[in-house]
Order: sequence, then structure tokens, then C-alpha cells
Amino acid sequence: MTEFRLGELFCGAGGIAYGAVTAKIKNPEFCIVHQWATDYDRDACDTYLCNICPGDRDSVIREDIRRLDLTKLKPIDALAFGFPCNDYSVVGEQKGMDGIYGPLYAFGIQVLKLYQPQWFLAENVGGLKNADGGKTFNKIIAEMRSAGYVVTPHLYKFEEYGVPQARHRIIIIGIRNDINVTFRVPSPMPYTSKNNTCRAAIEQPPIPQNAANNELTRQSNMVVQRLQHIKPGENAFNAELPDDLKLKVTGAKISQIYKRLDPDKPAYTVTGSGGGGTHIYHWAEPRALTNRERARLQTFPDSYIFKGAKESVRRQIGMAVPCDGSKIICEAVLNSFAGIEYPWIESNINV
Repeated sequence: MTEFRLGELFCGAGGIAYGAVTAKIKNPEFCIVHQWATDYDRDACDTYLCNICPGDRDSVIREDIRRLDLTKLKPIDALAFGFPCNDYSVVGEQKGMDGIYGPLYAFGIQVLKLYQPQWFLAENVGGLKNADGGKTFNKIIAEMRSAGYVVTPHLYKFEEYGVPQARHRIIIIGIRNDINVTFRVPSPMPYTSKNNTCRAAIEQPPIPQNAANNELTRQSNMVVQRLQHIKPGENAFNAELPDDLKLKVTGAKISQIYKRLDPDKPAYTVTGSGGGGTHIYHWAEPRALTNRERARLQTFPDSYIFKGAKESVRRQIGMAVPCDGSKIICEAVLNSFAGIEYPWIESNINV
């Protein structure tokens, strides 16, 4: 049996982990098992513990990564770290390495050097590639290589892999350079026939009435009236709204404000935060999606229970990697180690 013991930094609610531990290939001898995870957010840790490793509380460490003693973690064979993207996101201030979150990737590098896992998966927003004219991305790649890894970065467009959401993320897979294994980017071709519309994701099958995290969000009368004038696929700025319902906004106009889903397409990107008008809106009903509906767009199963208040759950869901996307990539890693051929494509990022 080849079990890869997985450690995870910035684990969040467990989107990467769920995809990893449910990954299966033709050779059942190869699998990924949870070893430890850490995050600073209490609710996210509680969610991770509930769904990924119930009964193993000590394996989920709630701590600020800057205060965590990395030398006391258990040995691992694989590392995942979706290092915080706030300073690289195109919807943020793009402070990059000068921000609070920008330098946190370095803790992943430290763990690689300390424990030398056989492989790692690192994740961030697509904007990372061009931050600071590409200098930041090149610096991160160089440090991963100097830690002893052959790296394969790729900008994954998850809607091409059957995920019912247009979500574009850079995933970097690293294989330790003394191991004779080559990772290839999995091809989206096997998933092109999947119905990945948001209607299918939310309605097929219907969400059970007793499903957790499915509470409706209250909408003000003005929001209800505004949504009644916005057609599927439209937002508050390109819909024909009466003057009294128009938004009084000057400057940049974000296209996702009060945008209703197009039921016949994947959803637009699920986000973890934002004020009025950013909650993702149903195509037929004048309301925001419930957290359970948002979780379906992130391919979490209905059995996945999120802990915390409604806004905390919203944040956890929006910051996660889609479970199905993680599963596809982790299965490609397992196939690589097992020597099993699979459809692959060239990376779209040259390093």
C-alpha cells in the first residue's frame, strides 16, 4: 500500500483535502490520507475536523502560521498549501509581497525543506502570475526548486473540468527531484460531456429540505424589486432599471454586482466576501443563493457540514478550491506515481 500522508497549511474548510482523500485510481494501492492541517480561522478548523478527520481533533491545529512551531509537525509524504491570495487577487489591492498575506507562501517552502515530502500542491489566484510584473511568481517558483522540487504550474479553468463555475486558479504541483516521477497536467477532455450548468448543479438532484447551511438570506424590498428587473446573466449595470433602482456608483463598475446567474452556463466565480450585491443571485427567484447552493457550485457534497455563522460559512465556501477540481489533480498525481497513463496537456505557464 502506498499511502501519501497529507499535511496542509491554510487548510480552510477542506476543499483541497476532500478532493485529495476521495481521489481514486485504477490501482487502489495508491491513495492519500490525512495527517495534519492548520489554519488560523476557528470555524474553518471546525469544518475541516467535522468532515475530513472526525475524531482526530489533535490533527487540526488552529494557529496563526507565523506563531506555529513547524518543527513539531508529524512527518508527511505530501503537502498542500493554498496560500492566502488576498494580496494577489485582481479584486483586492494587489499589494503582493508588500501586503500582510503576500509573504505567507514562504511557510510552505519551510515545510518542504523541513519534511521533504514526495510531492506538493500549491494553489493561488490567476493574478499571481503577473503580480509585480511576474517577479513574485518567478521568486516563488525559484524557491520551490531550491527546496528540491521539479514544478509544474498551470492555470486551471475549472469549468473546463466539469465544475459548474468559472473559476481560474494557478495550481503548482511539485515532485521531489530525486524521485523518477513526471507529473503532467490532466486534460479537460474527459469532462467535456459533463453538464456543468449552474441549474444542473443546484437542481439535480434537488437539495434536501433538511440540508445543513441552506438558510435563505433576507433581501430588502429594494433588492427584490431591483432583481425583478434584472434578467438571467445581467447585472445591475447592464440591465434596464428604473431610475429609482439604479445604483449610484461612480468609477469602476464590477460586473458581478447584483448579477443573476445564467442557468444554462456555469456560475461566475463564487467569492468569500463582499458587500451588497456580491452574494450571487438566483436566475429565477429574486434572492441571493443559499450557502448550500453556493457549496454545490464549489462541488461540496450535501453531506458536508460547514460550522459557524452564515457569513463565516460564506467565506469558507468562497475561499475553497472546488472539491472536484482538487480530486482530478490529485488523481493525476497518484497516476503519475503509479505509472498509469492518463490524458494530459502541456502546461500553459512557462517557467
